[in-house]
Amino acid sequence: MAYFQVEGGHRLHGEITPQGAKNEALQILCATLLTPRRVVVHNVPRILDVMQLIDLLRAMGVEVEQLADDTYAFCAREIDLDYLLTEDYRRRCARLRGSVMLIGPLLARFGVGYVPKPGGDKIGRRRLDTHFIGFQKLGAKFDFDAAEEFFSVDGKELCGCYMLLDEASVTGTANIVMAAVMARGTTTIYNAACEPYVQQLCRMLNRMGARISGIASNLLTIEGVEALDGTEHTLLPDMIEVGSFIGMAAMTQSELRIKDVSYADLGIIPAQFARMGIRFEQQGDDIYIPQQDHYGIESFIDGSIMTIADAPWPGLTPDLLSIFLVVATQAKGSVLIHQKMFESRLFFVDKLIDMGAQVILCDPHRATVIGHDHRIRLRATRMTSPDIRAGVALLIAAMSAEGRSTIQNIDQIDRGYCNIDGRLNALGARITRCEECG
Repeated sequence: MAYFQVEGGHRLHGEITPQGAKNEALQILCATLLTPRRVVVHNVPRILDVMQLIDLLRAMGVEVEQLADDTYAFCAREIDLDYLLTEDYRRRCARLRGSVMLIGPLLARFGVGYVPKPGGDKIGRRRLDTHFIGFQKLGAKFDFDAAEEFFSVDGKELCGCYMLLDEASVTGTANIVMAAVMARGTTTIYNAACEPYVQQLCRMLNRMGARISGIASNLLTIEGVEALDGTEHTLLPDMIEVGSFIGMAAMTQSELRIKDVSYADLGIIPAQFARMGIRFEQQGDDIYIPQQDHYGIESFIDGSIMTIADAPWPGLTPDLLSIFLVVATQAKGSVLIHQKMFESRLFFVDKLIDMGAQVILCDPHRATVIGHDHRIRLRATRMTSPDIRAGVALLIAAMSAEGRSTIQNIDQIDRGYCNIDGRLNALGARITRCEECG
């Protein structure tokens, strides 16, 4: 099992380019199952979750060709449906949260879909009801084997309908859209997620011949078609990496340029960092962050403590709340971090408290942070990465701390960040990847 040794206190300097978006990649790669034609995808991040999904698609019978470091061609001419009932398929799916999005395209094209209970981050309950209720409304039959923890759907002739989603789930919306594009008639999805990655998926499907309108809104209308063609698609840069690098620059008092960020697709993220007092400039499609010794958290107009909370797009993505929390530990002022979606995502703060941060965990969803204003540095410690985003938040804390920290379970970080140690070391960080013996 690999771990990081992080020598804190080193400022970064230079340029870094964010990888392709992980969450978009998982949707787009699953969508290649919708057509027997060739689909070429550019800007694919070589991270653990994406590489595992590519290997799974290969095992299912998809022809995969790597055309460049970040470009892959997929051709799902023939899919081995019998393989979906094998132990190998279950094992591969069970370690990958994104595997649930295989069901939508399989159901649309082949009339069946199977997946075990997906794996992924250990951040509390992440229900799948939205996905399967949507499939049922389209006419599919759903079954869950609780003993085997195995989901199956069957629907040879899906029919369009009106549905109001019980939550604006990103993966749920993507899954239902993929199931509906070849359903007979018209499907209307209200309370749909409208994140840029869902928009990207819908636009790609339209280039393949789908007929989706209402893109970028929470009301999608899908007119079913008989078949889809091939296409080419380029993934957006990963907004979570962009936010991570902004927070990292502030915490380490570094000067940094983040290249090619697709600024228009970042939504409220830059404004929220500005409310934390972090200065930056948009220069073309880059974000330039000057070195700043201090940053102060704003208060609300009535003088009350600033609250940063996640919300469906165009609100703040929950994947960045861990970053905002750790950045607040060295800000001037106080902030309440309110994580509404997952009940276990803030539990990593105990490690920040061990490092000397002033954080009060109010309940599983809320934490109050009183910043040190860089007057007191965090202390190095030994810690374990519980999930992708908390892992990078702890990495940022270690990079700003005094002394040498150890971060274990970095496979969680590798699931979402490509060669993060090598890329940051090129900017002046001191991160050593080590392998445990035995």
